[in-house]
Formats: sequence, C-alpha cells, structure tokens
Amino acid sequence: MKRTKSTEIKTKARPKRPRDLAALPRRLLRVPRTGLHERAATRLRLLIVRGDLAPGQQLLETDLSEALGVSRTPLREALKQLASEGLVELRLNRTAIVAPLRRDELAELFEALSGIERCAAELAATRMEPRDLEQLEAFQASIEKHHSRGEMRQYFEINQQIHRAIVGFSRNGVLISTHDVLLPRAERARFFGLSVLGRWDESVRDHQEILDALKTGDAERAGQLLAHHVRRTGEVVAEALPAQADDAEAAKPRRNVRIAMTRKAAL
Repeated sequence: MKRTKSTEIKTKARPKRPRDLAALPRRLLRVPRTGLHERAATRLRLLIVRGDLAPGQQLLETDLSEALGVSRTPLREALKQLASEGLVELRLNRTAIVAPLRRDELAELFEALSGIERCAAELAATRMEPRDLEQLEAFQASIEKHHSRGEMRQYFEINQQIHRAIVGFSRNGVLISTHDVLLPRAERARFFGLSVLGRWDESVRDHQEILDALKTGDAERAGQLLAHHVRRTGEVVAEALPAQADDAEAAKPRRNVRIAMTRKAAL
C-alpha cells in the first residue's frame, strides 16, 4: 500500500528509542581530564615569575612532563597559554624558552600598566566602600609585617593582591580585564625589582602613601602616586638588567640546564 504524505511525516517525527548505556561506545562515556593544562600553566607561571626558571632557559618537554606529572598534550597547551601572556617564547623547532626580559618591552609594558592603574586608582578613590578600605588596610599591615621579617615572597604575593584590588575597586570591567592581560607579564619584573637595593623599602612607603590618598578620597593624588610607583618599578628593573639583555644573544636558550623541579612540585 502506498504511504500517504501524512504517514511519512509522522514516521520521520517519531523519536528514536534511547540506547542502552552498555551498547554505547566507550569514547562517548569517558569523562575527559579537564583543567590539567590550566594547572600546569599556573605552576609554570609561578616558577617563571619567581625566577626559579630563568629568562632564556630552555623548557624541555621531557623534563616538564616528568616534574609536573602531566602528559605532553596538556603541557603543550600550558606553554601556548604562557606564550600568549608573554612569559614563554615558542620556537620554530618546537622548543620553548622562558621569555627574556628586554628593556624596550619592559618600558612599554610599565608605561601602559601605569596608565591603567592610575585611571583605576582615580576611580577607586571615589567608588570604594568602607569594606574595601578595610581590606586594603589589612593588606598594608601584612606587607609591613613580611617586610620587617624579610619575607620577600610572602610580601610579593600580598603586593600583587593590592594592585589587583585597587583596579577591582574601580568597578570598571574594561580596566579590570585589560589589567588582567598585562599583569602576568609584569609580575616577574616586579619580583625582580624587589631584589634591587633599596627598592623594597621604597615600595612599602609608596603603598602607605597610596592607601592614605585613597582613604581621604583624593583621586588625583592616588592616581599620581600609583602611576609613579608602577613606572618607578619599570625603571628600576630596566636599570638593573645587564647590558646584553637587549642583544640577540640574550634570547638564545641556555642549554644543559635541567628544570629546577622535583616530583614534589607535581600538580
């Protein structure tokens, strides 16, 4: 018997019976291991920022995979992510190195960062709430404590939180997202800058003056102080870099250098 048009439509619209789970291919049921490359990137970023992995150092996939406890695939994704942040350089021969610190790039980076943080501080001075000021006061107390104890790494972690907080208190999404992109590239230069004689003491005083300006709602002064603080960091780092830091030789990978990590550093 010839099917009618209505019968054909009805047949096509009929839903399929659900398949038994046991009959489905295992590839459809397997839960992917997500987040490994983000975790690897976080660990490597910390090692680069703190100088455990030196500028120009070659990053061997074999060493990294073993030390971080991840396979090559998430590791390569992590390296690509860090390359987009300007912390790693990927070479044509598929090797990667820690990006060198170059004076001209640092000058441009801190010039841009000082403008962003100046604008953020000016907005934050008029938009901050009492609880925001309380948070900054707690941060200031923490960095002064770490400074007095000579705890540079702990100081640096709080210092970065202060910069993020002030930008966040601007309540401006464009400023915050732009700052988030640039900050990873500036972090290791800032950490390096603290080791320069006298800069750590200067940094503590700068933050207290910035906090005082924010507490009084003096937007212009808060912006000027923070912008000067950021530019000064860039100048200190540029002056402290060896003269060859601008040469092509500085960009060559350091060979025969093992990754300074153990299985204890695994994710």
